[in-house]
Amino acid sequence: MSLPITIAAPFRHTRREQLKKNEIVYYLAFERGWMNIEQANHLLVRAKEEGLISYEADMIRPLFDVMSIEIPIGFKPNASVFHKYDPQEELIHRIAKELSIPLTTVVAEMNTIISKEFEGHIRPEGAVVILAKRNGVDFSDLLPALRENILKND
Repeated sequence: MSLPITIAAPFRHTRREQLKKNEIVYYLAFERGWMNIEQANHLLVRAKEEGLISYEADMIRPLFDVMSIEIPIGFKPNASVFHKYDPQEELIHRIAKELSIPLTTVVAEMNTIISKEFEGHIRPEGAVVILAKRNGVDFSDLLPALRENILKND
């Protein structure tokens, strides 16, 4: 949720519906001091990939209602805004935590499902869901993101 808040902040602060790229970078890097220029540019690339912004000529427009985003007092984005959310990785971590086993063991079991049980004819997302189901680990909240991940990578 930190990425939408970070993107919404300059638009809410300036009360404008669109801003130039350099205005957003200036806001993030200099006005707020949340990140350096390179990180601010990377953040805009991530926001575009996530479908949060669109470029119209030299202007950037948010693709969500910035007024519906609550920006907490003293908000400062953490490093997670620079990393792409991976539902597969989230489920691997969840399985490891619930079973109290190392991540490497979960990945090894997932790879065994892929190679031995399905002879390579299943995606890692499917294998990790099978592994979670076998071990009684809830994954229902991650299904839409896993499905979207598969569709994006096809």
